[in-house]
This record gives sequence, structure tokens and C-alpha cells, in this order.
Amino acid sequence: MIIGLALLARLSSRWDISSIPLYLLAGLAFGNGGLAPLNLSKDFIQLGAEVGVLLLLFMLGVEYSGDQLRQNLRSGVPAGAIDLLLNFPPGFAVGLLLGWSLLPAILLGGVTFISSSGIIARVLSESGRMDAPETPTVLSILVLEDLVMAIYLPVTAVLIAGGGPSRILISVAIAITVTALVLFIAIRYGRLLSDLLAHQSDEVILLSVFGSVLLVAGLMQRLNISAAIGAFLVGIAVSGPIAEQSHRLLSPVRDLLAAVFFFFFGLEINPRSLPPVLLIALALAVVTTLTKLLTGYWSTRRLRLDLRTRFRAGFTLVAHGEFSIVIAGLGVSLEPRLGSLSAAYVLLMAIAGPIVARVFR
Repeated sequence: MIIGLALLARLSSRWDISSIPLYLLAGLAFGNGGLAPLNLSKDFIQLGAEVGVLLLLFMLGVEYSGDQLRQNLRSGVPAGAIDLLLNFPPGFAVGLLLGWSLLPAILLGGVTFISSSGIIARVLSESGRMDAPETPTVLSILVLEDLVMAIYLPVTAVLIAGGGPSRILISVAIAITVTALVLFIAIRYGRLLSDLLAHQSDEVILLSVFGSVLLVAGLMQRLNISAAIGAFLVGIAVSGPIAEQSHRLLSPVRDLLAAVFFFFFGLEINPRSLPPVLLIALALAVVTTLTKLLTGYWSTRRLRLDLRTRFRAGFTLVAHGEFSIVIAGLGVSLEPRLGSLSAAYVLLMAIAGPIVARVFR
């Protein structure tokens, strides 16, 4: 598998395209129902894929300080609201038009709303746009989406399980409290934590930082909160010399496990489930590509950027991925078509996102 991914990485480098679509298509070809299913160690690959997403988000957070995050979040709330208002309704409306009940339609709205932090982090890194003028705005939208998910996921999980208002309130209160606490510690005490972790030994830094990422992300996931935002906030907290060491030591691990993540993502989708829902997924993909484009364009209006850069921000937000699949997985028992439609839609957006972002780099 790794040798195959290496060959695809070489091809993408030679053709000067993103490697992500090639990894996704390879997973599609070699998974269940694919052209040549492989007898792979699925549990091992899934674990590597999950860690790969965490490292993508951690490395994204390392590029920014707590002060930058605080400023971007304050100024980015209107952009986050526009993102929700533009990108949730298409999925919700399609669910209702297909005759689904209210809860599966709400879940499909979540699928179309949330962009893939993992894919976008990789696209920004691949294209060398970490310092681009629109990137802080894109990141603030991604963080706000993950904060919305901190409320959305516990509420939908309780509703699916048949819980009452009191249980919903408790779940939401826990999610908001833990997220706010981690966000506060990352911004307020990030430098202090960096000083405590600092060491001359690469081995000590590698184990300390990697362990911190897994610990914080794992704790947040246990509370049904986004593990990705936990990893991102650990990256925000890391500053000074330890940030440079972390970047140097963890970049190779990130690249390896990120490739595994994208391959595993394709591996989980059965190609035979896609044709019956492909036209609907394609229509939904076209509509939400336009709404994400409008989101990025509107969100960067105050930065006085040129037209191309503003459109580039929107195209960067197109990719959907890991979160959308998680949301769809919650409601498959309520509406079986939700799984196949979401898989087709996410696959289209995950492939199209890196391509359009690359064209407008």
C-alpha cells in the first residue's frame, strides 16, 4: 500500500497536481466493491488515518499564534454565520425533497455545511499558501465550523438516541465548556506550556508534543467533541523554538499518515453504492461549490484583496471529508440512502476541492 502511495505521489509531483484525488481514487479502487479489493489490516490503517488528520490540523495550528486566532475569531463570526446560512440549506432542502423525515434532512444539511479541515490543511501546505492573505480568514471559518460541530454533534446524537431536552442541554453544556476551556488555555497559557515542553533533545520534543496532541484530541473525542479542533488548538498553543522543532520532526510523520488517511477515506466507500445517487450528489456538489465560493468571496471583502484571491478563498473551502462522513454515519439507521448519497457527494467534493484550489493558486 505504501509503495503504491509513493508511486502516486511521484505522479502527482510530475504532473504538478494535488496528490489527494489520486489517493482517494486508489482507495476507491482497492476497497470493498472496487476493481481489486485488498486484504488490508483495516484497523491499523484506520488508526493511522485518524492520527493523520490530527497531525494535519496540529501542523496547521503551529503556523498561527493565539493572538492571531483570537483576532480572526472575533472578526470572523459574520463569515461563520454566512457560511452556515449558505451551506446548510442545500443539503436540508434536498433531504426534504427526497421525502426524508426531519432529522435525516438536518443531518444532510450538516454534511453539506462542514468543509474538510484535513483536506484543506493539506491543500494549503501543498500549494505553499500558509502565508497567503486570505488564509487566516479561511482558517477562522474552519475553526468556527468545528465550534458549531461541538454543539451540532452532541445534539443530533442525543436526538437519534431518543433523548429528551435535559439530556440535550447537558451534552451541549459539556461540549461548550470543554471547547471553551481548551481554547482559553491555548490562547492564554500557550507560551507557558511551550516553555514546559521545551527541551534540547529531539526525542523528548517528539514524544512530548505528539503525546499532547493525542491526549487532548482523545479527551475531546471521548466527550463527543471534534478531536480535530483539539489538535488544532494544541498547535496554536505551541510557540517559540519548540514550534520550529515540532514542525521539523512531525512533518514527515504527518505526510505519511495523511496519505494513509486519504487512501482509507476512499477505501471506506463502496463504488457500487454510488451510481443510483450520483446525479443527485452531482447536483448538490455544483450548488454547494457555488455557495462555498460565495462564502469565501464575501468573507474576504474587508481585506481589500483582488478578485482572484477572493475567489481562491472560496474554492479552498470546497473540499468536504471526514466530518461529513461522521455525520452521515450517525443517521444511516434512520435513512439508509443518507449513507450512499453522502459518500457520493463527499467523494466528488473531496476530489474537486484540491483540483479547483490548485487551479486558482
